[in-house]
Amino acid sequence: MAKQLKRKRRIASVADALIFKSREAALAAVQIFNNPQITFKSEIFIVIMCIAWTYLLHAYYRKKKIKYIYFNQSSIGKRRRYLRTKTGVFKHWELEQCLNYIYTPIDKDTANNLKFLILLRHEIEHQMTTKIDKYLSARFQACCLNYNFYIKQLFGDDKGIEKYLSFSLQFSSIDEYQVDNLKEGKDLPNNIKKLIEGFDAKLSEDEYNSPKFAYRVLFVAKLVNHKGQADKVIEFIKADSPLAKDVNATYTVIKETEKKKFLPKEIVEQMNQKGFSKFAMQHHTELWKSLNAKEPKKSFGVQVAKTWYWYELWVKEAEKYCQENRDKYT
Repeated sequence: MAKQLKRKRRIASVADALIFKSREAALAAVQIFNNPQITFKSEIFIVIMCIAWTYLLHAYYRKKKIKYIYFNQSSIGKRRRYLRTKTGVFKHWELEQCLNYIYTPIDKDTANNLKFLILLRHEIEHQMTTKIDKYLSARFQACCLNYNFYIKQLFGDDKGIEKYLSFSLQFSSIDEYQVDNLKEGKDLPNNIKKLIEGFDAKLSEDEYNSPKFAYRVLFVAKLVNHKGQADKVIEFIKADSPLAKDVNATYTVIKETEKKKFLPKEIVEQMNQKGFSKFAMQHHTELWKSLNAKEPKKSFGVQVAKTWYWYELWVKEAEKYCQENRDKYT
């Protein structure tokens, strides 16, 4: 019994370490991609993100007690002889094998996205690439969103990384000057262009259009219509065009609007109207100070001239607080 408990603890400990390293790698990959000082960003992003996904799946298989180690095929039916690297450690599955495993937890569209990145990684290992950042960002964005979805689904919501990078990648390059060059992927290296065309040709229309394969956000004139062409996270459409009015569900339309703003007095009044009659200005002040809610990264509000205004996000936070302390404020 003690031996089994010790083994369970060891499995959990290794899985936790893998998750920690996986999250660290994913955060590093996106931070590097968003760094304007780095020109080799896509290549670094792909390599590190593949590592992040590999560790994530190793942690999952470890938790499920699935042996993710290569073994000698000729020894099936006998005692397995696990293969080792040249340095003598067990030869664990690489990312592609983790995805191909019959009981993989990853859905097909997410796997397609990762297999494309793996193929691209193989290409950049043997040939220097240039000018691919802006063309493939839709697939990179999907990779990030998929990663955040699965780490939370497999290991709990507290493992999500959106709180650290809530706007990662989406606005990496929105520049009218770049739009003309994106139309046909003119600047893409030929080997990368052929790789994209070859991979996309094997996908069905549903697979190609899945947001889990490439997360495309439309802004003004749509630039890419066919398989094999480059993707871009932000594409542009005219606001009064038929596409904007009846957009395919594959895409997300972003419309710039002014956020509604509230003065502290208005928030207190709203809480009173919701039944929290004892919630006063003093309590509101104590609340935002205790949460350091005016920290810009939290996006709870904005300074306009000399006045601070709160967004609806903060109104919800205040209501949540009142709900949790109902006895005190009703």
